[in-house]
Amino acid sequence: MNEVFQHFRKDEQPFIEQASGWGTEVEDRYAPKLTGFLDPRQRHIVRAVAGTGDLVITESGGLPEAERKRMMIAPSYFEVQPEDYEISVMEIRYPSKFIEIGHRDVLGSLTGLGIDRARFGDIRTGDGVIQFAADRSLADYLAANLQAVGKAKVRVSEVDTAESLLPLTERYEEASITVSSLRLDTVLAGALNLSRQKAATLIQSGRVKVNHAVRESVSFELSDSDLLSVRGHGRIRIEEIGGRTKKERIRLIIGMLK
Repeated sequence: MNEVFQHFRKDEQPFIEQASGWGTEVEDRYAPKLTGFLDPRQRHIVRAVAGTGDLVITESGGLPEAERKRMMIAPSYFEVQPEDYEISVMEIRYPSKFIEIGHRDVLGSLTGLGIDRARFGDIRTGDGVIQFAADRSLADYLAANLQAVGKAKVRVSEVDTAESLLPLTERYEEASITVSSLRLDTVLAGALNLSRQKAATLIQSGRVKVNHAVRESVSFELSDSDLLSVRGHGRIRIEEIGGRTKKERIRLIIGMLK
């Protein structure tokens, strides 16, 4: 396990141990293991530490092109069916003529009910309607207890057909950049075409999150599948860390969502 740890960050060690345990559990019991909803970085870790031997790892987020997904770690004989992911897509309707609610409002209402973040996935907004993926076991509870989001009274029901699912309307635009290092300030400056000083100011003022956690250290080292959220500038996803140029700069493929 120590050899595995050296490839990841120290603060990721508890999750690495958990993911490794999932793989061991499947091998020992020879039965599939379903995870909660995981972000791209967490799924990268699961594939690295549990996707070995004869195990097969698949994933689903309930909504089309979801960012947060559940993973199924299973023996090679197991044929995963869509219902095995145990996901319900819930729909919120509210009087949009009088009030507007968004992603942050829904997130706050769900966590306010004591629901762990791993039990629900993407939250997607439409015209007077919001949909989000959730653990199927929560469907009845949410329909009965999620009665308000922000200041709006809402009606919650389960989406029963795939045709009713909201499509992904925001798409990442792929770009290639080169950077001198994988430090947070360096990558941020390269991706947003800022000076290192301006990038450092954004970081040190708490406006930058990496994988949903605020990072205020400019020297924080980025890795594959990291997701950066920069207040006022959108999101950046590390798609691929490539080789080096003749000038020893690192090639990166990133996704940009503004």
